[in-house]
Amino acid sequence: MNASARAHAFDISVIIPCYNRVEFLRQALLSVSKQSLCPTEIIVIDDGSVTHLEKKLASEFPHTLWYRQQNQGVSSARNLGIQKAQCPWVAFLDSDDEWKPEKLEKQIRFHKSHPTILASHTDEVWVRNGNQVLPPKYLNKAPEQLFKRSLERCLICPSSVLLHHSIFEKFGCFDKNLPVCEDYDLWVRILLKESFGYIDEKLVVKHGGHSDQLSRQNWGMDRFRVKSLEKLVEKGEIPSGKQEAILSILVQKCKILSKGFRKHNKDKQSEMYLQQSFKYHNLLHTLHRD
Repeated sequence: MNASARAHAFDISVIIPCYNRVEFLRQALLSVSKQSLCPTEIIVIDDGSVTHLEKKLASEFPHTLWYRQQNQGVSSARNLGIQKAQCPWVAFLDSDDEWKPEKLEKQIRFHKSHPTILASHTDEVWVRNGNQVLPPKYLNKAPEQLFKRSLERCLICPSSVLLHHSIFEKFGCFDKNLPVCEDYDLWVRILLKESFGYIDEKLVVKHGGHSDQLSRQNWGMDRFRVKSLEKLVEKGEIPSGKQEAILSILVQKCKILSKGFRKHNKDKQSEMYLQQSFKYHNLLHTLHRD
């Protein structure tokens, strides 16, 4: 693959970060191979797996591009994929997820009809331990007030996302300093100034329940959401109409974290988040006064 692919306006690079999970990865790659609209390139980033993924699967998927790095986490792996991608559009697929056959075709069809929208996502099916389950109602992905609702928790599934490459030039890539909530961090940065298109169809099968999921290995996920929002406040680049929503959620999350640490007799951390809640409350008060 070379840079000439950029001449084709709707060519797609698929990026799949993976750490171990050989069998899951095989299913993910099969779902890409069955797309009604074939991507131009498929990139797998082996994030230092114990088992060398290319040696295991390259013969089954000869058109896949394989890159291997020392284990650095999912953000670093996705960022390497973005760096290697040669196409104008980038789609992410987590190694334990799958796509329905018309996933890419329907998103590209949407973007052809909405040329000013440079990001889109879809609905998904949830499977836990082999059984389909209903996602909680609070994960409603509808576009109404998506930015404000996304501050509370991540509503956009990485495996459902299609982004124009210019998005990364404008907003940067995934934050390697966040062990989790790295997707939340990027989507919020994008939503500050851009719209996400939404295809209201279940075009992703999202598997869960296995022990190596990052969300199961990191407690207190709001700690990382707070870090993400604090970065925005410190940079001072928040559009005026969205400052109140960010400060309000920071006050709320810092109070919750303070109570949680106090419950576990971690007084130092509890006091730190309490002081942070006061800080953002005062900034919110100043904003209202102005």
